[in-house]
Amino acid sequence: MDITFQDLSGTFSTGDIALTLSLSFLLSAMIGWVYRATHRNVSYSQSYVQTLIILGMLISLIMLVVGSNIARAFALVGALSVVRFRNAIKETRDVGFIFLVMGVGMACGTRFYSLAVAAAVAISLIIVVMYRFNWFALNVQRQVVKVQVPAGGNHTADIQDVLVRYTTEFELVSMETIRAGALTEMTYTVRLKKGGEPGDLISALSERTSGQRVTVLTGYDQTDL
Repeated sequence: MDITFQDLSGTFSTGDIALTLSLSFLLSAMIGWVYRATHRNVSYSQSYVQTLIILGMLISLIMLVVGSNIARAFALVGALSVVRFRNAIKETRDVGFIFLVMGVGMACGTRFYSLAVAAAVAISLIIVVMYRFNWFALNVQRQVVKVQVPAGGNHTADIQDVLVRYTTEFELVSMETIRAGALTEMTYTVRLKKGGEPGDLISALSERTSGQRVTVLTGYDQTDL
Protein backbone atom coordinates (compact mmCIF):
# COMPACT_ATOMS: atom_id res chain seq x y z
CA MET A 1 0.00 0.00 0.00
CA ASP A 2 1.44 3.32 -1.06
CA ILE A 3 1.08 6.03 1.57
CA THR A 4 2.07 9.53 0.50
CA PHE A 5 1.99 12.72 2.51
CA GLN A 6 1.41 16.10 0.95
CA ASP A 7 2.46 19.33 2.66
CA LEU A 8 0.19 22.18 1.60
CA SER A 9 2.23 24.84 3.39
CA GLY A 10 3.67 25.84 0.03
CA THR A 11 0.51 27.77 -0.75
CA PHE A 12 2.05 30.61 1.27
CA SER A 13 5.69 31.48 1.82
CA THR A 14 7.68 31.36 5.03
CA GLY A 15 7.83 35.15 4.87
CA ASP A 16 4.03 35.32 4.83
CA ILE A 17 3.84 33.09 7.90
CA ALA A 18 6.44 35.09 9.80
CA LEU A 19 4.95 38.46 8.86
CA THR A 20 1.38 37.37 9.63
CA LEU A 21 2.14 35.97 13.08
CA SER A 22 4.55 38.76 14.00
CA LEU A 23 2.19 41.53 12.91
CA SER A 24 -0.81 39.96 14.62
CA PHE A 25 1.26 39.62 17.81
CA LEU A 26 2.44 43.25 17.74
CA LEU A 27 -0.99 44.68 16.97
CA SER A 28 -2.75 42.47 19.54
CA ALA A 29 -0.13 43.43 22.14
CA MET A 30 -0.73 47.10 21.35
CA ILE A 31 -4.46 46.58 21.81
CA GLY A 32 -3.73 44.80 25.10
CA TRP A 33 -1.72 47.78 26.35
CA VAL A 34 -4.55 50.12 25.33
CA TYR A 35 -7.01 47.95 27.26
CA ARG A 36 -4.74 48.00 30.33
CA ALA A 37 -4.20 51.78 30.15
CA THR A 38 -7.90 52.61 29.73
CA HIS A 39 -9.36 50.12 32.23
CA ARG A 40 -11.20 51.91 35.04
CA ASN A 41 -12.69 49.27 37.32
CA VAL A 42 -11.22 46.71 39.72
CA SER A 43 -12.08 43.76 37.46
CA TYR A 44 -8.80 43.94 35.50
CA SER A 45 -7.50 40.49 34.56
CA GLN A 46 -3.98 39.83 33.32
CA SER A 47 -5.08 36.49 31.87
CA TYR A 48 -7.78 38.25 29.84
CA VAL A 49 -5.20 40.56 28.21
CA GLN A 50 -2.90 37.64 27.48
CA THR A 51 -5.86 35.80 25.96
CA LEU A 52 -6.50 38.79 23.67
CA ILE A 53 -2.98 38.46 22.27
CA ILE A 54 -3.27 34.70 21.84
CA LEU A 55 -6.68 35.11 20.20
CA GLY A 56 -5.37 37.64 17.68
CA MET A 57 -2.55 35.32 16.64
CA LEU A 58 -4.84 32.29 16.61
CA ILE A 59 -7.35 33.98 14.32
CA SER A 60 -4.57 34.97 11.91
CA LEU A 61 -3.40 31.34 11.88
CA ILE A 62 -6.93 30.10 11.19
CA MET A 63 -7.30 32.54 8.31
CA LEU A 64 -4.02 31.29 6.83
CA VAL A 65 -5.28 27.70 7.06
CA VAL A 66 -8.67 28.51 5.57
CA GLY A 67 -7.41 30.77 2.79
CA SER A 68 -10.00 30.79 0.04
CA ASN A 69 -10.99 27.16 0.52
CA ILE A 70 -14.69 27.01 1.39
CA ALA A 71 -14.51 23.36 2.44
CA ARG A 72 -11.85 24.16 5.05
CA ALA A 73 -13.90 27.07 6.31
CA PHE A 74 -16.94 24.86 6.95
CA ALA A 75 -14.75 22.18 8.53
CA LEU A 76 -13.25 24.72 10.96
CA VAL A 77 -16.68 26.12 11.84
CA GLY A 78 -17.87 22.62 12.66
CA ALA A 79 -14.78 21.87 14.73
CA LEU A 80 -14.93 25.12 16.69
CA SER A 81 -18.67 24.82 17.32
CA VAL A 82 -18.03 22.16 19.98
CA VAL A 83 -16.03 24.64 22.09
CA ARG A 84 -17.97 26.09 25.02
CA PHE A 85 -16.81 29.08 27.05
CA ARG A 86 -18.02 29.29 30.65
CA ASN A 87 -16.33 32.52 31.78
CA ALA A 88 -18.73 35.44 31.99
CA ILE A 89 -17.63 38.74 30.43
CA LYS A 90 -17.42 41.26 33.29
CA GLU A 91 -17.78 44.41 31.19
CA THR A 92 -19.41 45.11 27.84
CA ARG A 93 -16.25 46.85 26.57
CA ASP A 94 -14.36 43.59 27.00
CA VAL A 95 -16.48 42.13 24.20
CA GLY A 96 -15.44 45.04 21.98
CA PHE A 97 -11.76 44.28 22.55
CA ILE A 98 -12.34 40.62 21.71
CA PHE A 99 -13.92 41.56 18.38
CA LEU A 100 -11.16 44.10 17.76
CA VAL A 101 -8.34 41.54 18.06
CA MET A 102 -10.40 39.07 16.01
CA GLY A 103 -10.81 41.62 13.23
CA VAL A 104 -7.11 42.47 13.30
CA GLY A 105 -6.19 38.78 13.29
CA MET A 106 -8.48 38.15 10.32
CA ALA A 107 -6.92 41.04 8.41
CA CYS A 108 -3.41 39.75 9.13
CA GLY A 109 -4.33 36.18 8.24
CA THR A 110 -5.80 37.21 4.89
CA ARG A 111 -2.67 39.35 4.30
CA PHE A 112 -4.42 42.71 4.36
CA TYR A 113 -1.47 44.05 6.33
CA SER A 114 -2.05 47.77 5.73
CA LEU A 115 -5.70 47.41 6.69
CA ALA A 116 -4.75 45.57 9.90
CA VAL A 117 -2.28 48.28 10.95
CA ALA A 118 -4.55 51.17 10.01
CA ALA A 119 -7.61 49.69 11.75
CA ALA A 120 -5.73 48.72 14.93
CA VAL A 121 -4.06 52.13 15.27
CA ALA A 122 -7.20 54.14 14.42
CA ILE A 123 -9.53 52.23 16.75
CA SER A 124 -6.96 52.23 19.55
CA LEU A 125 -6.60 56.02 19.23
CA ILE A 126 -10.38 56.39 19.40
CA ILE A 127 -10.48 54.29 22.57
CA VAL A 128 -7.72 56.40 24.15
CA VAL A 129 -9.47 59.65 23.21
CA MET A 130 -12.79 58.44 24.65
CA TYR A 131 -11.00 57.45 27.86
CA ARG A 132 -8.97 60.68 28.08
CA PHE A 133 -11.95 63.01 27.60
CA ASN A 134 -14.46 60.75 29.36
CA TRP A 135 -16.94 60.73 26.50
CA PHE A 136 -20.60 59.91 27.14
CA ALA A 137 -20.19 59.91 30.92
CA LEU A 138 -23.37 60.41 32.90
CA ASN A 139 -22.50 62.41 35.99
CA VAL A 140 -25.14 61.00 38.31
CA GLN A 141 -23.99 60.02 41.78
CA ARG A 142 -26.19 57.31 43.25
CA GLN A 143 -25.95 55.42 46.49
CA VAL A 144 -27.36 52.13 47.71
CA VAL A 145 -29.06 52.27 51.11
CA LYS A 146 -29.79 49.10 53.09
CA VAL A 147 -32.03 49.47 56.11
CA GLN A 148 -32.87 46.72 58.61
CA VAL A 149 -36.02 47.09 60.71
CA PRO A 150 -37.90 44.75 63.10
CA ALA A 151 -40.38 42.56 61.29
CA GLY A 152 -44.09 43.11 61.76
CA GLY A 153 -44.15 46.90 62.02
CA ASN A 154 -45.03 49.40 59.31
CA HIS A 155 -41.61 51.07 59.01
CA THR A 156 -41.73 51.80 55.29
CA ALA A 157 -43.42 55.18 55.68
CA ASP A 158 -40.93 56.30 58.35
CA ILE A 159 -37.96 55.30 56.19
CA GLN A 160 -39.35 57.04 53.13
CA ASP A 161 -40.00 60.23 55.13
CA VAL A 162 -36.28 60.38 55.89
CA LEU A 163 -35.38 59.67 52.28
CA VAL A 164 -37.63 62.48 51.08
CA ARG A 165 -35.73 64.92 53.33
CA TYR A 166 -32.22 63.82 52.41
CA THR A 167 -32.46 62.70 48.78
CA THR A 168 -33.65 64.12 45.49
CA GLU A 169 -34.94 60.74 44.34
CA PHE A 170 -35.09 57.18 45.62
CA GLU A 171 -36.41 53.80 44.54
CA LEU A 172 -37.14 50.64 46.49
CA VAL A 173 -35.13 47.85 44.88
CA SER A 174 -35.82 44.90 47.18
CA MET A 175 -37.39 43.91 50.48
CA GLU A 176 -36.62 40.63 52.22
CA THR A 177 -36.73 38.99 55.62
CA ILE A 178 -33.47 38.02 57.33
CA ARG A 179 -32.40 36.31 60.56
CA ALA A 180 -35.18 33.74 60.38
CA GLY A 181 -37.82 36.40 59.84
CA ALA A 182 -36.89 38.55 62.84
CA LEU A 183 -35.82 41.48 60.65
CA THR A 184 -36.82 42.99 57.34
CA GLU A 185 -34.11 44.44 55.10
CA MET A 186 -35.09 47.11 52.57
CA THR A 187 -32.70 48.15 49.80
CA TYR A 188 -33.05 51.52 48.06
CA THR A 189 -31.13 53.30 45.33
CA VAL A 190 -30.98 57.00 46.18
CA ARG A 191 -29.45 60.24 45.00
CA LEU A 192 -28.35 62.48 47.85
CA LYS A 193 -29.21 66.15 47.77
CA LYS A 194 -26.43 68.54 46.86
CA GLY A 195 -24.11 68.92 49.83
CA GLY A 196 -25.67 65.97 51.62
CA GLU A 197 -23.43 63.56 53.52
CA PRO A 198 -23.99 59.80 53.88
CA GLY A 199 -23.34 60.10 57.63
CA ASP A 200 -26.28 62.50 58.06
CA LEU A 201 -28.57 60.11 56.21
CA ILE A 202 -27.39 57.20 58.37
CA SER A 203 -28.02 59.12 61.59
CA ALA A 204 -31.53 60.10 60.52
CA LEU A 205 -32.41 56.56 59.43
CA SER A 206 -31.00 55.06 62.64
CA GLU A 207 -33.58 56.99 64.64
CA ARG A 208 -36.34 55.14 62.75
CA THR A 209 -34.91 51.60 62.80
CA SER A 210 -34.99 50.80 66.52
CA GLY A 211 -31.20 50.52 66.60
CA GLN A 212 -30.92 48.09 63.69
CA ARG A 213 -28.21 48.32 61.08
CA VAL A 214 -28.20 50.99 58.35
CA THR A 215 -25.71 50.80 55.47
CA VAL A 216 -24.96 53.34 52.72
CA LEU A 217 -22.85 52.18 49.79
CA THR A 218 -21.23 54.98 47.79
CA GLY A 219 -19.20 53.66 44.87
CA TYR A 220 -16.69 51.25 46.41
CA ASP A 221 -16.78 52.89 49.84
CA GLN A 222 -19.08 51.67 52.60
CA THR A 223 -20.30 53.61 55.61
CA ASP A 224 -22.51 51.95 58.19
CA LEU A 225 -23.66 52.10 61.77
